[in-house]
Amino acid sequence: MSELRITHIGGPTTLIEVGGWRILTDPTFDAPGRTYKFGWGTASRKVTGPAVPVDALGRIDAVFLTHDHHADNLDDAGRALLPSAGRVVTTTAGGRRLGGRATGLAPWEVTELAAAGKPTIEITATPCRHGPPLSRPIAGEVTGFVLRWDGQRHGPVWITGDTVLYPGVRHVAERFTIGTTVLHLGAVKFGLTGPLHYSMTAADGAELCELVRARTVLPVHYEGWSHFSEGRSVVEAAFAAAPAVVRDSLHWLTPGTATSVTV
Repeated sequence: MSELRITHIGGPTTLIEVGGWRILTDPTFDAPGRTYKFGWGTASRKVTGPAVPVDALGRIDAVFLTHDHHADNLDDAGRALLPSAGRVVTTTAGGRRLGGRATGLAPWEVTELAAAGKPTIEITATPCRHGPPLSRPIAGEVTGFVLRWDGQRHGPVWITGDTVLYPGVRHVAERFTIGTTVLHLGAVKFGLTGPLHYSMTAADGAELCELVRARTVLPVHYEGWSHFSEGRSVVEAAFAAAPAVVRDSLHWLTPGTATSVTV
């Protein structure tokens, strides 16, 4: 199975369809206009609603949740749909908080999605650090996911999760030959902490992609919230200044429209 369909719903939320599987990442379906508190005096306002309403989603076989404790990755409407999903895979802390059918993974732990008549998908949790050094006790646990199944032509799919560029994410390139990267960007900043970033800048993303050398890079989570400091134009400029292998890998998803990707 060498092709998937991916629909960008908004922020980090995508619908991935492959081999009969329907997988949702980081469900966020609340209407725009509300301000959410993230703790320690930080907050953000949601400014863009979902391109696909939650009641139009249809069946969801699994949710890959990079973290459950920030509303820009799991808001109220997203949380409400979790019980109807067949499986939830998230961080170890998130697995404890959510309970039920949630599976919590530590970095480099592996689980599988398996069902009759569908390709088995191997899921490896990858490291994330959602902020500067020593910020994990404040920002909490976050995970990325590498997805592998038989028939991939160019290599696994990597969902980076909300992270800064640090050795943990660089190790992914040492362990896997990635074919497609769903790249969380946005350079999150808060007035309370000044210039500190809590997710990758566009320059960081381009640097990581030069190391990983994926065939396809799909930016997400760079718009739709007030705490993002870099949008599409900054990402385009950073990738335009990068080596050709990085420039050519960049592809934009149109919110609400399914895009086919050869994997």
